[in-house]
Amino acid sequence: MPKTVVAIRHVHFEDLGIFAPALADSGYAISYRDAGVDDLRAPAVEDADLLAVLGGPIGAYEDDKYPFLTEEIALIEQRLAAGRPTLGICLGAQLMARALGQRVYPGPAKEIGWAPVNLTEAGRAGPLRHLDNVAVLHWHGDTFDLPDGADRLASTAVCLNQAFAIGANALALQFHPEVEARTFERWLIGHAAELAQASLTLPALRADTRAFAAAADRHGRACLDQWLQELRV
Repeated sequence: MPKTVVAIRHVHFEDLGIFAPALADSGYAISYRDAGVDDLRAPAVEDADLLAVLGGPIGAYEDDKYPFLTEEIALIEQRLAAGRPTLGICLGAQLMARALGQRVYPGPAKEIGWAPVNLTEAGRAGPLRHLDNVAVLHWHGDTFDLPDGADRLASTAVCLNQAFAIGANALALQFHPEVEARTFERWLIGHAAELAQASLTLPALRADTRAFAAAADRHGRACLDQWLQELRV
């Protein structure tokens, strides 16, 4: 039987991206569940060998507006308590922080565009070493407090907690190493209202994507490959 990865998707265009072929090459059968639509407590989700919680344009603290978040956080909390492999990206990382009892809240500024993260000593010692001095995509306005027992792996000037790990099996990334250049236009369409409010120019984002995405894809895959190899299951 192949290993299974279930990816919780909040908007259709924020998918596994370049992580999908890396997971397939590592022997994982991939399936998606759409938050707010699919049953996140189904056995196939709870029993997955790996849970990946993807990004989205809502707040991890907006339970009153999006009641499914309560179920999603409970699922993540259950997996983290059991030490089961869990990967969070952007909103997924914020939901992991909430599941671990920490606050998620608006950051000092929106962080949208391509720029490197600053790795901590712990970050340079693990899978994120592949992203050292590599421009990655940032697309968030919220941030979170570092969970107890977590190792901070990366920061930027705007966001202190860009990535954290708890042991070998839980990795939370505020930025987007999974984004795929080929499908980036979907991001520009899907986030049109946010981009207009942020006064960002689409030509500049497209140009930076052409300049940085290929290297980010290559190094992002190397980061995921190492993390998968080091999982303790």
